[in-house]
Amino acid sequence: MDARSLEVLRTVGSQGGVTAAARTLHLTPSAVSQQVAVLQREVGVPLTERVGRGLRLTAAGEALAHAAVDVAVALERARAACDAFLERPTGVVRVSSFQSGAQLLLPGLLTRVAALDGITLEALDEDVAQDDFVALTDHIDIVVAHRPDPSPPWTSRPGAAAVRVVPLLREPLDVAVPVGHPLADRDAVRPADLVDVPWIAVREGFPVATVLAAVADRSGGTPRIVHRINDFHVIEALVAAGHGVSLLPRHTFGGSTRVRLVPLAEIRAGRRVDALLRADRAERLVVRRVLDELRAVVAGIVGPPPLD
Repeated sequence: MDARSLEVLRTVGSQGGVTAAARTLHLTPSAVSQQVAVLQREVGVPLTERVGRGLRLTAAGEALAHAAVDVAVALERARAACDAFLERPTGVVRVSSFQSGAQLLLPGLLTRVAALDGITLEALDEDVAQDDFVALTDHIDIVVAHRPDPSPPWTSRPGAAAVRVVPLLREPLDVAVPVGHPLADRDAVRPADLVDVPWIAVREGFPVATVLAAVADRSGGTPRIVHRINDFHVIEALVAAGHGVSLLPRHTFGGSTRVRLVPLAEIRAGRRVDALLRADRAERLVVRRVLDELRAVVAGIVGPPPLD
């Protein structure tokens, strides 16, 4: 039983199948299947089972995949113990973020990391549905993710038991209305004020959509959604042109002079921004150094992170 085979099994479980695991590991599906088969012969019990046209881990496979996390963490901890004797940690760290989070955090993070000798930062934008952020940690060192406030913690989601969560910030969501709108001069708006207004909403499965659903529940009416747009820059432009109202994050608002952000009353409307890391990658000194720099960027923008 070797660490590589355990990593393959773990990835099959976290990615939900052989094909997705193969993409993540940069292997062919047949190579993944072969490694799982070898491991299964070695342990003597079935590790996978067919479900329709797909494959999932059996209870024994889940148990072994969970143990594989401990193996991976131990190996990275051993490497970190040796790296501690180096003058400085070196290596490549991959960081991804949803788009508006990238706009807020990546410029400062890239600037800070550029001043560190021996560390290369590779930045990616990954704006996925909430339930897909955890799977990104299989091939990205630090995943900046967001979830609505309130919502279940990341660790309650499938495949997240071995993922470490580092809270970064809480960003309020405000009601964006065009200047001259009847609500534009309010100090705050209530859900009842928003009945039957035309909404520009994000797609279902994204944090802002969940908050809009909470607004609808509180107002007792169904929101009249006229457009579904995920790019906040486009939403801001549409609001400015008078094509509807929307919910926009306060810190990443583009600052259009034709749009007014009005706080939402009676609902705790916001999103939590967290860094997600696989437990083994969280042991790497170079990853921990970049994470420290990320937290410093956040502190410079909004102050200390939320307690939860």
